[in-house]
Amino acid sequence: MLKKIVLAYSGGLDTSVAIKWLKEKYGAKIIAFCADLGQGEDLEAVRKKAIRTGASKVYVEDVREEFARDYIFPMLRVNAVYEGSYLLGTSIARPLIAKKQIEIAVKEGAEAVAHGATGKGNDQVRFELTYYALKPDIKVIAPWREWQFDSRQSLIRYSAKHGIPVTATKEKPYSIDRNLFHISYEGGILEDPWQEPPADMYTTIVPPEKAPDKASYINISYEKGNPVAIDNKRMSPSRLLERLNTIAGGHGIGRVDTVENRYVGIKSRGVYETPGGTVLHAAHRALESIVLDREIMHLRDSLITRYAELVYYGYWFSPERVALQNLMDDMQKDVAGTVRMKLYKGGCFTVGRKSPYSLYNPELATFEKEDVYNQKDAEGFIRINALRLKLSKLKKKGKR
Repeated sequence: MLKKIVLAYSGGLDTSVAIKWLKEKYGAKIIAFCADLGQGEDLEAVRKKAIRTGASKVYVEDVREEFARDYIFPMLRVNAVYEGSYLLGTSIARPLIAKKQIEIAVKEGAEAVAHGATGKGNDQVRFELTYYALKPDIKVIAPWREWQFDSRQSLIRYSAKHGIPVTATKEKPYSIDRNLFHISYEGGILEDPWQEPPADMYTTIVPPEKAPDKASYINISYEKGNPVAIDNKRMSPSRLLERLNTIAGGHGIGRVDTVENRYVGIKSRGVYETPGGTVLHAAHRALESIVLDREIMHLRDSLITRYAELVYYGYWFSPERVALQNLMDDMQKDVAGTVRMKLYKGGCFTVGRKSPYSLYNPELATFEKEDVYNQKDAEGFIRINALRLKLSKLKKKGKR
């Protein structure tokens, strides 16, 4: 018999129904946890809604700084991108929420934790892998894998029957997830990959065609691979990201419309807004281009796909992700300097970069006369590297 269940609560359709359903099915006290990840909602209203819906206790915690510093920035230091376009905005939030749930479960003496993720998606995996990694003996309840509801429309009907207020409607049934790093839109009318998203769907990014006709230039300063200032004004990680979201979103930067491969094997369409993250990703790579040794950079790049998969699949607290992070962070110790970015009509362009640790040597790079590099040395270099190609060709000729 369960006495207490800690539910990851957003105030949305799924978790609002989950409070009542869990209470009825298990007869336990439901402790709701809502993380302030920068979603821009009235979290006091969310707290009150959880109580009205049946929660016995509600935790609301501001984790924006921890989220940016300990989750988003480590991921940005690696340049992680899933399947070429997704900057992992939802993926990176789940391990932090699940970690906080476990902390509350330990504090409250709760035997179980629960989440509102569906049985078809990635979030169920991300939540539960974190739960088990941090507290192996915890009981996990996933309502979507147990209850009788088979669609969000059935949840809407259930909510109406029991007087649970929800924001989803039959006219606008797509799912929205927002945090400091991004906003995602999935499901409903977006499930047709040929259908263009409605123009009024976007939240933080203006349409590129309506963006200012004049470009903006910003300077982003870095230390040890982390952005620390915009135009020489130092900011905390969360404040910097908030500021950059406003600037980049105002120029129409950061929209992505993609069909991705979920961990469970289903293809899914996602539409994302990641304005600040898009600029930081481009700026970080630009700074690395003058600081990192060639072979170090190529080694790191060969591991990005693996790292991104670990984040996407939910293995944030796995030993392999931690090991990769340590390796990547060691490569970032000299990634310091400033990058100048031009923002215009949906595009962010690197127009300048400098660093006290720069390996870029104008005397070597120039096409003008210089006395540093003997161009004739290239002849032997090319002949040695061509040797295996010549032998391969000669071997083929000998077999004819």
